[in-house]
Amino acid sequence: MIRPARPLIAIPARYSATASALRHAAEVNARALVEAVWRAGGEPVTIHPYAPAGHGDPVGTAARLARFDGILLPGGGDLAPHRYGAGRTHEAVYDVDDEQDAFDLEAARQAPALGLPLLAICRGLQVVNTALGGTLHQDMGGPGRDHRHVRHPVRLTPGSTVAAVTGTDKIEASCYHHQHVDRLGEGLAVTARAADGTVEAVEAPAAGGWFLAVQWHPEDTAAHDAAQQGLFDALVRAAREPRRARGRCSPP
Repeated sequence: MIRPARPLIAIPARYSATASALRHAAEVNARALVEAVWRAGGEPVTIHPYAPAGHGDPVGTAARLARFDGILLPGGGDLAPHRYGAGRTHEAVYDVDDEQDAFDLEAARQAPALGLPLLAICRGLQVVNTALGGTLHQDMGGPGRDHRHVRHPVRLTPGSTVAAVTGTDKIEASCYHHQHVDRLGEGLAVTARAADGTVEAVEAPAAGGWFLAVQWHPEDTAAHDAAQQGLFDALVRAAREPRRARGRCSPP
C-alpha cells in the first residue's frame, strides 16, 4: 500500500557562519523546528533564501514557492530597520542580512496570492507585519525588559485561529526576542498578548488562505506540549487541502 505523499513545507534557511562538521559557512534550520513539521505529517524542505540584495524578486520567488504546499517562516536575526521606514538603527539590532530580508518579505507577500498556508514564527511574525506595512520597536529596553530566554504566559483571543489550534485561551510561551510589533500591518488583527502588552500572535481574518503568526518559539516545547505541536499540525493539515478548496483564514 502506497501512503499519501507528505505535503511539502518550505522553510527558508538561515545563514550561519559555522556549523558542526562542516568546513564552510552553512544554511541551516533548527532541528526542533524541522522535527515539529515532520511529526505533524509534513515534509520539511529547507530552501535557499535567494533574492537580489536590497529589493525583491517577485516572479522568481513566486515560481519557486509555487511547487510547495505550505510555508513556514522561522525565527532568525533582525530585519534591517530601513525595511519598515526607521530613520536610524538601534545599537541592539543584530544579524541583519539584506538577501535574507528580501526573500522572507517576498515570501510573506506571495503566500496569499499562491494560496499557500503560512505559519510565521518570531522573526517570521515581524516579517509578515513589515510586509503588510507595519513597523517594529527595534529594542524592548535591554536586559530584564526583553523576552530572551524567557517562558511566560500568553493570553489568546477566544475564537481565534491560535486558540482553536492550541485548544486553549492561555499558553506558556518560550520566547527569544528583543523586538516586537509597533504599528500593526494592514489587515492584521492581534489575537494574543503577553502580560506586558507585547503582541504575541497576529492573524488576517479577511485574507484568503490559512495564516497564523506567533512571536514565540513553539518548536522549543512542541515535542512534549500538544498545544504547541498543534500549531504545526494545523499548518500541515491546511497544506493537505487542494488549493482551490482553501478558503478564508479560519480555525480548522
